[in-house]
Amino acid sequence: MDSKYQCVKLNDGHFMPVLGFGTYAPAEVPKSKALEATKLAIEAGFRHIDSAHLYNNEEQVGLAIRSKIADGSVKREDIFYTSKLWCNSHRPELVRPALERSLKNLQLDYVDLYLIHFPVSVKVGSLCDQINFTFVLSINIVFMDI
Repeated sequence: MDSKYQCVKLNDGHFMPVLGFGTYAPAEVPKSKALEATKLAIEAGFRHIDSAHLYNNEEQVGLAIRSKIADGSVKREDIFYTSKLWCNSHRPELVRPALERSLKNLQLDYVDLYLIHFPVSVKVGSLCDQINFTFVLSINIVFMDI
């Protein structure tokens, strides 16, 4: 099996491709490059796409994914999409609106994995226990300083 299609089983039973394509780029890189690069990544065989609201390119990344679905290259279930919650939305009442904003930007129905990007204000068990969304397949904390 080609390594780009190998998956790891997450604790909740979902499978995540071990090789992912990250979409972060500095502000001086034109946003159109995120569209182009993400399309090329999918064409090259990447099935795990990683982005975040903070990267300010969700519209382009979502368009790339949707265009590869539309042209028949992949199905939505073939793509494992990871997004992240930024520090300014750690309060429980801000989590859902932040995720919904990302979904609106992406024009996708769900994310496969929603991570807490830099969880400096999170206590173990305080946030993930309160999230029970139908449009998140997996949720986890990126790192925790215990």
